[in-house]
Amino acid sequence: MRFFAFIKDGTPGLAVETASGFRGLIADDASYPGTLDELVRNGKLEHAAKVLAAGDPIDRETVSCTLPFSRARKILCVGLNYADHAAETNHEPPPYPTVFVRFNDNLVAHGADLVRPAASEQFDYEGEVVAVIGKRARQVTPETALDHVAGYTLFNDGSIRDFQKATPQWTLGKNFDATGAMGPDFVTADALPSGASGLRIVTRLNGEVVQDSNTEHLIYDVADLVVKLSAVMTLEPGDLIVTGTPAGVGAARKPPLWMKPGDVCEVEVDQIGTLRNSVVAEG
Repeated sequence: MRFFAFIKDGTPGLAVETASGFRGLIADDASYPGTLDELVRNGKLEHAAKVLAAGDPIDRETVSCTLPFSRARKILCVGLNYADHAAETNHEPPPYPTVFVRFNDNLVAHGADLVRPAASEQFDYEGEVVAVIGKRARQVTPETALDHVAGYTLFNDGSIRDFQKATPQWTLGKNFDATGAMGPDFVTADALPSGASGLRIVTRLNGEVVQDSNTEHLIYDVADLVVKLSAVMTLEPGDLIVTGTPAGVGAARKPPLWMKPGDVCEVEVDQIGTLRNSVVAEG
């Protein structure tokens, strides 16, 4: 199943892909099944798909996308999770997942503007796949880990590199307002290869490919991440695991390649979709 959240005439809605195109409902409709945050937490995705499929045709060109998930309790991001990216940043592959956090209110939707802050010009791109937890996970085994994943979406982990490197912890450089993007589509796990493995992941800046890899090259794949994170904390439905970015980031280039106002950045992953955002200056 493929869902996307949208706004039509100022009212939020949700659509699902059908054989005849996307169909959906807006929140004012009595049959509206709820947001993706609510549906994942309540385990109601299949029911919602049936309800939405009986709704109105939705032309994606005439509506604005919204974030597929905006109320995640935890957004857990994994750094240095492709060996080639670790190497380009002069790090050894980590012996355990390197985890930091992002927050809901610094993310923008597909089609919205990423904002380069006034405080820095070192605004970098990072194309990534997000695993969305669909069932509570605590101390799970490798054999059952993927049973806890509801599906996947896309992420651009926009990073302010000088602030990221200013301290041993990366939180500040990863949480400037409107510097990260997510969406537009949420694709359920049953519609993708196991663990979303074997999918080409490409980032383009102004049409030029700057990252080109495959999710099979993750050091810690989705199942590994669910196992290791759930050994530490309870993963709740709706929690997001941002799985890491491959080589090609702007900071590792000579000279560095920073996103600037007027740029367009796209993250595309086979079978999941394309996340596209323009860049503007703060203020």
